[in-house]
Amino acid sequence: MITAAQQEAQRNRDTIFVEEGEVLSHEAWPDDQYILRLRAPKCAATARAGTFVHLTCDEELPMRRPLSIMRAADDWIEVLYKVVGEGLHLLTRKRPGDIVSLLGPIGEPFQFHHDRANALLIGGGVGIPPMIYIADEMRQDQHAWRPLAILGSEIPFPFELQSSSLSVAGIDEAVSSTMPLLEGWRIPARLTSLQGYDGCHHGYVTDLADRWLQNLDGDELGGVEIFACGPTPMLKAVAELAARYDLPCQVSLEEFMACAVGGCAGCVVKIKTPDGPAMKRVCVDGPVFDAATIAW
Repeated sequence: MITAAQQEAQRNRDTIFVEEGEVLSHEAWPDDQYILRLRAPKCAATARAGTFVHLTCDEELPMRRPLSIMRAADDWIEVLYKVVGEGLHLLTRKRPGDIVSLLGPIGEPFQFHHDRANALLIGGGVGIPPMIYIADEMRQDQHAWRPLAILGSEIPFPFELQSSSLSVAGIDEAVSSTMPLLEGWRIPARLTSLQGYDGCHHGYVTDLADRWLQNLDGDELGGVEIFACGPTPMLKAVAELAARYDLPCQVSLEEFMACAVGGCAGCVVKIKTPDGPAMKRVCVDGPVFDAATIAW
């Protein structure tokens, strides 16, 4: 008989792959931000919004780095990262045709609920990629999803700002800048920053989200679910916003990781459960959690 511990140890068997990913493109953006596309057919076939990959940045540095998947299609995946530390600095050297070892897809993805079609996607900084992935999955789904993305950054966005032709009720028309990719998908999005970028809301993502929520009637509000990824202070503020409106909220946590497959327990967070507090691993028990269960 297989014990509960053995079942837990085998939970990710045949779901996480090691691949030699070929660099297809590597775009540089201001403030040391990069978008990396890798040919990785096994990972691309099973990735979901909220999952991530563990990359070997360079042969000189054996320790891998976790990066959220922004898009996955056909035989490739795409990640967005900002250079922090020597590992990601080494990764910037990779050019088309080079090989990057990757482990993935890892983690529990976001869960979609058809009775909550008004999806509010909130992303901050390098927490933007999972929100792009959610939008991509929803636009390809047959269900009538109505996502709105609110994305924030305190450095230049890793895309050219575009004025949106998609109106958003409750948000000032002067707040018009959007992400071209989402605009092309006909998914409304608005941008926020404290840096005074053209067409962006001057403030936090939660300020703009609050304005939009205030404008909804009872039925519309009852159909909202919040999805978020970004720095911990932002996620805590999003969780408080969701609690104020009594809305379900899923958040993807950012945490330092060593193994990223649950063995080292170096990325644990405290979660509230019916049986009391428990320590959960962000890599395999998450990174997506119910915001209401996190001991902020």
